[in-house]
Amino acid sequence: MPTVQLADASLNYRLDGAAGAPVLVLSNSLGTSLGMWDEQVPAFAEHFHVLRYDTRGHGGSSVTDGPYTIEQLGCDVLGLLDALGIEKFSFCGLSMGGLIGQWLGVHAGERLQRLVLCNTGAKIGSDQIWNERIAQVLKGREQAMRDMRDASIARWFTPAFAERHPAAAGRITAMIAGTSPDGYVANCAAVRDADFREQLGAIKAATMVVCGQQDPVTTVEHGEFMQQRIAGADLVTLDAAHLSNVEAGEAFTLRVLDFLRG
Repeated sequence: MPTVQLADASLNYRLDGAAGAPVLVLSNSLGTSLGMWDEQVPAFAEHFHVLRYDTRGHGGSSVTDGPYTIEQLGCDVLGLLDALGIEKFSFCGLSMGGLIGQWLGVHAGERLQRLVLCNTGAKIGSDQIWNERIAQVLKGREQAMRDMRDASIARWFTPAFAERHPAAAGRITAMIAGTSPDGYVANCAAVRDADFREQLGAIKAATMVVCGQQDPVTTVEHGEFMQQRIAGADLVTLDAAHLSNVEAGEAFTLRVLDFLRG
């Protein structure tokens, strides 16, 4: 896949769909790569020029010195778009990608056409939770990442989905085992320090919030909090846990595509 060289990092990206179509950017969750969107791309690419990328520290993108910030990751998106000559775009991000979407909504709203915030929150978790995870990964390194692969199944998917679709769940959770420990902890710090609770009102782009009814990480209450503070935002709940685009794939794709097409 091609890469774009920014000032201090290279970003791995992929484009699908017609070059003249409106641009849709897809942003991955913590511990995954752009492959987490594979199920959505065929339908999205019928209507959009779909730009996927690996967040800094993930997949084929650079692992630079951390800690990172959501501002840094948001500027990476803008740098990627500028390098590709893209001015206006819609954005769909899940979990950490949703935090990046909130930053873009607050700081680059004039470039945003539509915004989809999936399985995310204005503030995700506590400092203690993130600091404990960072310490665990720094101590165990690659083995800690492999251990998280197994633990992530319970957070990312409902037991019923994991049992019925072990290959689908395994494909996604394998991504976390393959993530750089240094890149992972640098992004954990970005998620830990992000807090948009007082800034959501600055988001003016048409926004949809997507929640998993059985998400133990970013709950429906997280989604309702954002929806109530972003003027005119829609709220969609799906029968899924944290990775709703995988677990509720067809329903997710249809609802998001319907919103993005206006």
